[in-house]
Amino acid sequence: MDVVINIVVALHIIGIAALLGGFLTQVKALRAGGARMTPGMLHGALTMLVTGVALVGLNQADDQEVNNLKIGIKLAILVVVLVPVYLKRDDEKVPTGLFGMVGALTTANLFIATVWT
Repeated sequence: MDVVINIVVALHIIGIAALLGGFLTQVKALRAGGARMTPGMLHGALTMLVTGVALVGLNQADDQEVNNLKIGIKLAILVVVLVPVYLKRDDEKVPTGLFGMVGALTTANLFIATVWT
């Protein structure tokens, strides 16, 4: 079971890398007001959602303790990120504040995952 959990964790990390990487590659365009939600950002957010739910289920099936408050906060943040990424995926330009919020919340989600023990 540990191997499966570790593979899903790796996929979860790939998802956050795609979402945050998509944001970071647009920082220059963000300053110019031309940032957009890329397909990689959407796929990364969806990957995070699917693998996150799978990780909770796998850890509970393996009788490991799951911090439901932490998982709930991370899920709420991910949904707040996923909605604008999904809705604005076809727009040529995204409002600077909205795009900045996606990057800030993604970074917050990363810190919650790593710092909160």
